[in-house]
Amino acid sequence: MEAEEQRFPILRQVLLLFVFLAQTWAEHEGYSVVEETATGSFVANLAKDIGLEVGMLSWRRARVIFNNNKKHFQLNLQTGDLQVNEKLDREELCGPTEPCMLQFQVLLEEPLEVYRFKLLVSDINDNSPVFPEAEMTLKIMENTLPGTLFPLKNAQDLDVGINNIQKYTIYPNSHFHVLTRNGSEGRKYPELVLDKALDREEQPELRLTLMAVDGGVPPKSGTALVLIDVLDINDNTPEFVQPHYHVQILENSPLGSLVVTVSARDLDMGINGEIVYSFFSGDEEITRTFALNELTGEIKIIRTLDFEKIVSYEVDIKASDGAGLSGKCTVIIQVVDINDNAPELTVASFVSSIPENFPETTIALFSVQDRDSGENGRMVCSIQEDVPFTLKPCV
Repeated sequence: MEAEEQRFPILRQVLLLFVFLAQTWAEHEGYSVVEETATGSFVANLAKDIGLEVGMLSWRRARVIFNNNKKHFQLNLQTGDLQVNEKLDREELCGPTEPCMLQFQVLLEEPLEVYRFKLLVSDINDNSPVFPEAEMTLKIMENTLPGTLFPLKNAQDLDVGINNIQKYTIYPNSHFHVLTRNGSEGRKYPELVLDKALDREEQPELRLTLMAVDGGVPPKSGTALVLIDVLDINDNTPEFVQPHYHVQILENSPLGSLVVTVSARDLDMGINGEIVYSFFSGDEEITRTFALNELTGEIKIIRTLDFEKIVSYEVDIKASDGAGLSGKCTVIIQVVDINDNAPELTVASFVSSIPENFPETTIALFSVQDRDSGENGRMVCSIQEDVPFTLKPCV
């Protein structure tokens, strides 16, 4: 008999299978715990919530099973309490995903019962905003009109929600102020606005401090130095043929494969019209995975892609001319999944011997998962038809 899969979010699918004719499965309300909670801290009394006397936990061989096979928590068989077994790091467990939800089961083996729970790991403001570079330089023509916008590199904060970056400020601000923009997926990025005309003969360079502030209590912040190099007139800036590129590439594409070629143009002549391409930010994940030809604008793969780890990349490309003016485009690279992961089977419970003439007896509990997504992650489970057992999914 074949059993269809049950799907769970974010590329991971899990099937819990019983070899059985009768079963018990119950789902309960979720719990919550704050990250960095000390080891041994109380989370909940599981014995009370499943309606079981504490003294029965050992007799019924109770234990806790987490879907990721980690031992974040432990069940105290003397009290029935669920306790923190290791200090939790929400960023390590879930990255930018919010809410950070862990799923676990309480397994009673004598007789077999399974209770399913969800546990929310809440964020605390334990990370400060950090800029990818401590110093960034802008070259601005002295005839630039007030009101002109200049994109700045955004800071990164591993915390989520209100504990992530909420605003940017800049000082001193005699010639500029900064706007905080909302980008994709809730990301906030800064744009510098020119308020007062520049005069290279009067002040050829300005030094500003850009600050990123999160919304924690108290708030945390990070800073970067912004150097403004005021240039003589070069009246045309490089412009990309298209501001956004969207491409797809298979995760098993060989190293050196061409992803896309970006193209910009500058109407100026000579050195003022010569364009050089570069990555706009120094994101380590981007620079380790892709190479950009500074003369042709070709982007190629230099590290093996893995759809199960990263499904897409947002790459910002800068085109600079010989006088330092620049334009920007964004390349969205979508990694296409291939069927490169075999299903993994884990035995959670197994009875090696049973008495004869005992039908409707549960023999084993299996967990099966496939890290691929879509059709590549679809699983069908079966057993031989000539054996006196039945395979059914746990719903």
